[in-house]
Amino acid sequence: MERRHIFRGTVNFILLLIVAIPILLFFLIGEPYQRGFNCDDDSLRYPYIDSTVHTLVLYFVGTGLPVIAIFLLEFVRTRRESVGKPVKLFGRDMNPWFWAAYCSVGTFLFGCACSQLSTDIAKYTIGRLRPHFIDICKPDWSKINCSVPYQYIFPIPCTATDAHRMKEARLSFPSGHASFSAYTMIYLVIYLQVRFRFRAPELLRPFLQFICLLLTFYTSLSRISDYKHHWSDVLSGFVLGAVVAVLIAVYFSDLFPRELPTQIKKGQEVFLQEYTGTDGHETHTARTNVAD
Repeated sequence: MERRHIFRGTVNFILLLIVAIPILLFFLIGEPYQRGFNCDDDSLRYPYIDSTVHTLVLYFVGTGLPVIAIFLLEFVRTRRESVGKPVKLFGRDMNPWFWAAYCSVGTFLFGCACSQLSTDIAKYTIGRLRPHFIDICKPDWSKINCSVPYQYIFPIPCTATDAHRMKEARLSFPSGHASFSAYTMIYLVIYLQVRFRFRAPELLRPFLQFICLLLTFYTSLSRISDYKHHWSDVLSGFVLGAVVAVLIAVYFSDLFPRELPTQIKKGQEVFLQEYTGTDGHETHTARTNVAD
């Protein structure tokens, strides 16, 4: 039993790394698709301003709140419902609540990595220009001929020297803030719906869920008002994060356990019932044995 848990934990950790490492590679050495712009495209001429929701705040709150909630609720659940058994790892018994929280957090973080990797693949493949691209790029207009309407300019003669900002200016679609906040908060909403089952004021759970939705809603809208993304980038990112959250919660986590079909052995006595209606008519019951 101990070896089985160690093996499962090791494999899960390796799979998490397999998904997480490409995210790091995208950040360090990834190069977005190079596309030009039309001279008449006013959607790229907004000023660059600092983010209302900083990236570090996004990651800290987005991961911190669900992880804290998972540990607290798993602790309460295992104590109140007496679920789980002690797990022996490396010769020591682990508390059931800690093991349950560990598995739940691992599933949540795996979903984080899946959502982020999906977002990065789209960002670097499409390379859509951000609304403040012109302000960051500072094109040399003397080398650009905009006398022809809707003239497509490529390559773009940028004079900016900040390579990091130039790279980020080409990663508009989809919104990473929207996808990450949508995944983390919607997953937390689902988790609260399933695990928040102890006695509390009736409105406490929906209140907490509403706060989670407000956080992702505000974060997503701020990306539009900060001129970091086009509205379609934010909408696409939000949908992506929400879809991943639902898929991870329903199909990969233990929030919705799937019952396995009961196997009937040969010679086992079973009862068969025939229902003729729901209006009070008789129900016929038969007893039979499964043939050898």
